[in-house]
Amino acid sequence: MGDLYNESIKNIHQDLIDRCKNNDRMAQMKLYDLYNRAVYGTIIRLIKDPMETEDLMQDTFLSAYSNINNFRSEASFGTWVKKIAINKSLNSLRKKSPDYLDIPEGNIPDKNVAKYDEQTNRFTLEEIKQEINRLPEGYRVVINLYLLEGMDHDEISDILEIKPVTSRSQYLRAKKKLAENLMDNYYERQA
Repeated sequence: MGDLYNESIKNIHQDLIDRCKNNDRMAQMKLYDLYNRAVYGTIIRLIKDPMETEDLMQDTFLSAYSNINNFRSEASFGTWVKKIAINKSLNSLRKKSPDYLDIPEGNIPDKNVAKYDEQTNRFTLEEIKQEINRLPEGYRVVINLYLLEGMDHDEISDILEIKPVTSRSQYLRAKKKLAENLMDNYYERQA
C-alpha cells in the first residue's frame, strides 16, 4: 500500500506542477498550501527575522512559479522549492556579509569535539535551537544546512561559494561553539 500511496501523491503533485506551468492560480495555491510551512521553517532557521522570512518566502514561491518550466522531476517539488528558499536566504545574508573563515586543508580543528557530543545529550531541542540562533552567522548557516537541511559539505560549499574544507571547518567550529555555549548555560543554571 505504501508504494501505491506514494505513487498517488507523486501523480497529484505532478498534476499540480503541470497546471502551474499553465498559470493555474488554484494549483499554485495548493502547492503553496502544501509547502509553505516547510519553506518558512527553512528560511527562519537561516534568517531569524520573521518579517524578512515572510518576504523571502513570498519571493521564493514567486520565483518557483516563474521558473516552474525549469523544474525537472528528478527531485521532488519540495526539495526544489526549499533549494530556492535557501539560495534566496543566503543571498540576503551575503548582503549582510557573513563571517566565513577560510581554513587551509589539514588545519581543521577537531580536538575535543567528541567529548562535547556526550555532554549535549542533557539539553532539550529548544535549548539547542536557541543556542544555534545565537551563533555567529557563518557558523549558524553551515550548521543549519548540514544538520537541519541534511546537506553534505560539497552541497553547502556550492551554495555558499566556499571550499568544502571551509564548510567542514565552519561546521566543526560551530559545533564546538554550540557545545561550549550549552555547557556555559548549564553551569549558570547550576550556580
